Amino acid sequence: MPATRSRVGMFAVLLLVLALLVGDQQDSAPEFGPRVSAAPVPPMGWNSWNSFGCAIDESTILRAAHALADSGMRDAGYRYVIVDDCWQAPARAADGSLTADPGRFPHGMAWLGAQIHALGEKFGIYQSPRERTCAQLAGAIPGATGALGHEAQDARTFADWGVDYLKYDWCSAAGSVADQARTFARMGRALRATGRSIVFSVNPNSAHAVTGIGYDWGRVADLWRTTSDITDAWHTGCPAACPAGGALGVTDILDQQAPLWRAAGPGRWNDPDMLEVGVRGTFSLDENRAHLVMWAMLSAPLIAGNDVAAMPASVRGVLTDPDVIAIDQDRLGRAAQRVRDDGNTEVWARPLADGSVAVALLNRSDTPARIVTSVAEVAPAGALPPATSYTAFDVWAKTTVATTGGLTASVPPRAAVVYRVSCR
Repeated sequence: MPATRSRVGMFAVLLLVLALLVGDQQDSAPEFGPRVSAAPVPPMGWNSWNSFGCAIDESTILRAAHALADSGMRDAGYRYVIVDDCWQAPARAADGSLTADPGRFPHGMAWLGAQIHALGEKFGIYQSPRERTCAQLAGAIPGATGALGHEAQDARTFADWGVDYLKYDWCSAAGSVADQARTFARMGRALRATGRSIVFSVNPNSAHAVTGIGYDWGRVADLWRTTSDITDAWHTGCPAACPAGGALGVTDILDQQAPLWRAAGPGRWNDPDMLEVGVRGTFSLDENRAHLVMWAMLSAPLIAGNDVAAMPASVRGVLTDPDVIAIDQDRLGRAAQRVRDDGNTEVWARPLADGSVAVALLNRSDTPARIVTSVAEVAPAGALPPATSYTAFDVWAKTTVATTGGLTASVPPRAAVVYRVSCR
């Protein structure tokens, strides 16, 4: 059996099993009513976790915030500075409110948020809806300061601190999908009640069976994680070939994302996890480019995870490429479809608001590949009207060619060539 069929078939079976497991629970989940999204386009920013984990303090966060401004990333769109887990003190204050770890964040989170805002950026923070955050659950830091029973109080605290983005991480093996939906919705309502516009990002998969693909999370949040955690690898074989909860590589996540394109749209975004572009210097230039552009094709949030205060110019150039960012931030908000999968090579396409179509020719393999497609093949993902010729702009090479409908590229190993195709 070809690799493409086994991969797609395996995932189809997984989706069927999940549908059977969660279908009844989804049907019984409460209706949450209309919700105005705080993220009309996919959020862009930086998160502390991928490079620093729990080794954070206010100087680390402020270095990153200044680096976003100084490097041009802020002006390219990366405006959210998100402090992930481990910022909190081990216990709540006497009145039940959250406080920052006094050693790591001696000036407090309101002060930190003000410094971030003064740079023209936005302030993000992390919390869990259960008793413990993920780091507390794993024993990496002490305490039990999750939001359970404190949702309204924590939402008011975040609003008072000037928070603009909340990453809300399940961090428990317990709970049905309906339980998760109700619990996430409780915080969503509390955030809205503050009157402050706060992007609400949920992850139902952390320390839990993957439910990010088994429910319409756009009913309760602006964006939702669809997979287990990413790591700085092109391929790990997870989830099929590693223990439960193992981290996924870039191409593993693409396989899980491929069937989910219909779920994304303006104000509601599939989140395939943060970017590994430039993290620990693991990826080559071609891998960094392919990773970023495929997330842009997915209409995914672009949340950088590298050490932006120490990134080389090549990484900065990838992350700030204006043509890739324009694809990601396109106001039509349609995610790409994988229109052809030949195993080692793939063709993806997404329609754009100006009537053009972004077409990605992805080579997953370790050897060069010649990939051929056509306007007719990508038409199901975004109809281009019949024409005698088209223009194809190569997003990375910054060159434009005319074509009567064929698209061909010699694609290096672990790389993607992306065209923006339009009628002449």
